[in-house]
Amino acid sequence: MQGKVLITGVEGFTGAHLERYLQQKGWDVYGTVVSKPKQASHYQVDITNKEQVNQVITSVKPSFVIHTAAIAFVGETNTSLIYDVNVVGTENILAALVNHNVPVQKVVLASSATVYGNQDCEVLVESMCPKPVNHYGISKLAMEHIAGTYFDKLPIVITRPFNYTGVGQRENFLVPKIVKHFKEKKQFIQLGNLHVSREFNSIDYVCEVYERLLLTDCTQNIVNLASGRGIQLLDIIEMMQDIAGYNIEVEVNSAFVRRNEIETLTGSTDLLYQCVGHVQQEAFKETLQKMYALA
Repeated sequence: MQGKVLITGVEGFTGAHLERYLQQKGWDVYGTVVSKPKQASHYQVDITNKEQVNQVITSVKPSFVIHTAAIAFVGETNTSLIYDVNVVGTENILAALVNHNVPVQKVVLASSATVYGNQDCEVLVESMCPKPVNHYGISKLAMEHIAGTYFDKLPIVITRPFNYTGVGQRENFLVPKIVKHFKEKKQFIQLGNLHVSREFNSIDYVCEVYERLLLTDCTQNIVNLASGRGIQLLDIIEMMQDIAGYNIEVEVNSAFVRRNEIETLTGSTDLLYQCVGHVQQEAFKETLQKMYALA
């Protein structure tokens, strides 16, 4: 058994994949959920409720924590909820670990690459001054600052994930939307700029990085959860046309096109790979094939 790990938001897209991945690797996995638990290792917890957070921390006494619970939809209109969950909820978890003297060996917090905002640069590096442009990004940056006040008390690593996808991701995200159109044999799809290149990593890659971060000595640090691999939307369409066996008509919707959009945008992996070593990733077409088969 590798150790006892608590995943917050274990029924979310990332949490569910992480739970399966870590269990297969021999970890003793527990998780928090919002609704009634479906299994004994899950606890119903509202992370904005200090008492509930204290209860799960003292009950599980985790050696490792991966905090993925968050309001993750950028378009969420309830701004108070975004800050309550993403900022206050995170502090409740960190405070509970400290106040109850839990001998935790590593706390991994999921921030977001959206904290960078518009940098007018093709490769985003952790040393850049963040410029978030929406409440989601601002809340994640605030969470980072709150977590920084616990660096002297807990072994914390903050990740800034770039785009990633896989089986089970909601259809309001770009890649599942594209896959669904092909699965339903739609004749056309509306997208933005087809020639921009962005990171679209595999959830399996993300899970491996998270496990390696649990085991590394790297702490009190902020790292991109990135691969440096840029993929054009047009390439995704071409891959899906090959997988599905037909061509779709693409309409460029001007509402989806941003002015002065940077053609290529990826994250630097220098700091990440210094911490965990180089992490291999499957070809993106393999990720799409899995999503298409199970859509």
